[in-house]
Amino acid sequence: MSKQSWKPGTLVSPVPPVMVSCGSMEHPNILTIAWTGIVNTIPPMTYISVRPQRFSYPIIKERGEFVINLTTRELVRAADWCGVKTGAKENKFEACGLTPEALPGSNTPAIAESPVSFVCRVKEIIPLGSHDMFLAEITGMHVDERFVDAAGKLRLDKAGLAAYSHGEYFALGEKLGTFGFSVKKPAKKRKRAPKKPQRTVHS
Repeated sequence: MSKQSWKPGTLVSPVPPVMVSCGSMEHPNILTIAWTGIVNTIPPMTYISVRPQRFSYPIIKERGEFVINLTTRELVRAADWCGVKTGAKENKFEACGLTPEALPGSNTPAIAESPVSFVCRVKEIIPLGSHDMFLAEITGMHVDERFVDAAGKLRLDKAGLAAYSHGEYFALGEKLGTFGFSVKKPAKKRKRAPKKPQRTVHS
C-alpha cells in the first residue's frame, strides 16, 4: 500500500451534517454544522464550531443556548440549503417548510421534523482560529416516538440518518457490527439429545 503525504487538513470523515436551530420561537434560525460531536459523558457535553462571521454566531453567543437536530435522508436538501444561505436574508424555517417546535425547559426552538433534538447550554466559547468552539452541556433530549421500539430502545438505525464526507452527503446503510462485537465470544451451541429410536408396531 502506497500513501501520499499531504498538508494538514480537515478530512476526518464522515461527520454529521446536523441542523442547529437558534433564536426564539418568534425569530428562529437554522445553520448547518458539520464540526460537532460528543466530548464528555457525565455530564453529557457536546460542541459546535462556528465562524464568527456567521449570522447565527451572535445569536448563540447572546442567548447561550442552541439545539442540535439530527439530519435524515429527507432533510438533507434542507440541511444543504441552510448551509449555503444566510438567516440575515432568509427565513429558513419557512423557506424549507420546516416547523419550529417549542421544547420543555428550553427557550430555543427545535426542528419538529428531526428525529432527535438536543438542547445545548453554552458553557464556554473557545477561539480556535477560523472558528470559535461553543462548548455546551446537553440539558435535554427529545426523541420521535416512531423510533422507540416496544422495549423502549431508540432505533436510530430506522431513522435514515445522513452523513457528510468531503463535500458529499450519504445515507447510512449496512450495519457492520455493534459495540464490543470484536471481543464477544460466540454463543455455544447446545448439544441436542440423540433422538430415541421409534418403535415399529407389527400387526
